[in-house]
Amino acid sequence: MNLLHSLPPARNEEDFTDILARPGLRIERIVSHGQVTPPDAPYDQSHEEWVLLLAGAARLWLEDRGEVALEPGDSLLIPAHVRHRVIYTQADPPTIWLAVHLEG
Repeated sequence: MNLLHSLPPARNEEDFTDILARPGLRIERIVSHGQVTPPDAPYDQSHEEWVLLLAGAARLWLEDRGEVALEPGDSLLIPAHVRHRVIYTQADPPTIWLAVHLEG
């Protein structure tokens, strides 16, 4: 599988594709076309998430750090229970993420 090929068309929602799932581990590709997280609905996950931006551009807000800009090749570890939001994703070409969810 090439993570940069066979991209879904732009829609109202991001596209999430599981790449690998094992107990305590899930790896997914996320394709964003300008979507953001609503300000009143930040993520608050019970597990750590490591993200790698493969293409496009993005900005996240984390309650313990403020705004973080990402460009291709940048990665970020989001600790468990750190509230965070996606505040910008490039729409065209789309933003492509690799997300690793680490449970346990």
